[in-house]
Amino acid sequence: MTRATLPTAAQYVPAAATLEQLGLAAQRCKGCDLYKCATRAVMGEGPASARVMLVGEQPGDREDLAGKPFVGPAGKVLDRALEEAGIARQDIYVTNAVKHFKFEERGKRRIHKKPSIVETVACHPWVEAEIRIVQPRIIVCLGATAARAIIGKNHGVLQQRGKFVEHPGAEAVTATVHPSAILRIPDHLKRQQEYDAFVQDLVAVRRKLRRLDMAAERNSRSSE
Repeated sequence: MTRATLPTAAQYVPAAATLEQLGLAAQRCKGCDLYKCATRAVMGEGPASARVMLVGEQPGDREDLAGKPFVGPAGKVLDRALEEAGIARQDIYVTNAVKHFKFEERGKRRIHKKPSIVETVACHPWVEAEIRIVQPRIIVCLGATAARAIIGKNHGVLQQRGKFVEHPGAEAVTATVHPSAILRIPDHLKRQQEYDAFVQDLVAVRRKLRRLDMAAERNSRSSE
């Protein structure tokens, strides 16, 4: 079975909807089997007018319980990095490539499991719908799963981080590490270095957005 023939959640995605309506529709999604164990589908959060969209991998344990993306430990890292980079969290839209929490139980704990290609492909119509509604100028992929879902399977996050590529859903798309990857680094010095690099990737996003704004302003003046 090729990627093009894998089952998707397209039948559950309303053709025309607001973000709120999209979130309600997602709760009925059975595009893959992840809905059977997760508490709920966790859609994105942020204004429909956001100029930057951040796409992570999937909701974690706390996100699954709260129904909101990036509210756990990785979300705290993201909040701090965005602040240091000069990007307001309320000015961006944050979401995930997969909308249900995939996990395995270890005692009373639910441990994150990486989504499969089948699950990522199945969930992609939801991300596409979010992009259509928000129409971000820049999409930032957080981690390899998001980069493969948005940019393509051959995109290497570590090899190409910080670089911007063209995409039909936005004026520019880039990829960097997922905040959870920073948290998993045991060595304090290396963890700080990776965090600093992550902040610089977000600074590059802010600067890219500024350049896009300036180019749009120049084009507007020239057409008057």
